[in-house]
Amino acid sequence: MEVQLRQEKDLERLRERVAKERDARQRDRYRIVRLALQGFTAVQIADKVGCARRTVQQWVYRYRDEGLDGIRERPRPGQPKKLATASEAAFCRRMAAGPTAADGVCTFRGRDLQRILAEEFGANYSLQGVYDLLHRLGFSCLKPRPRHRKNDPAAMAAWLADAPLLSRRSGKRTAAGKCRSGSRTRRGLDSKAR
Repeated sequence: MEVQLRQEKDLERLRERVAKERDARQRDRYRIVRLALQGFTAVQIADKVGCARRTVQQWVYRYRDEGLDGIRERPRPGQPKKLATASEAAFCRRMAAGPTAADGVCTFRGRDLQRILAEEFGANYSLQGVYDLLHRLGFSCLKPRPRHRKNDPAAMAAWLADAPLLSRRSGKRTAAGKCRSGSRTRRGLDSKAR
């Protein structure tokens, strides 16, 4: 694989970049181009670096066409966010405020947040997408069971005091008797006595 230096100091710059680069993938790209400039073939470089021959060709051609700046990884396009970055703060405030009377629940569930995102923010998420969004925003799905707003601790204590099976012990105690369960064999019939 014959490739020409684009600039005289490229080989020295590549050596410096290999030594300084912390990202292993980017370091391998620099090594690939450096080895190609030193006269190694694509197959030899692939064996030394531990990648495919086609990968070697891709990065060497990129250097040939664009120089050292072409060896860097380019940003990859991805799917745009459903909830705009500006709306994330508003959604976090809505979550922190808790459910309103109009929500009709005492604590948010995934389905409730899915509805809120669709109605108030115009973002349609799947249920798993809602959980992924919560995780990305730093919210945890695990928390203690909520106390319902109609829960009255005094009424609960009064009920426990009056509950017949829970509040008092039964006055009758039964005497411990012989156990009637188990084997019905007589002594002396076990296998050791034979």
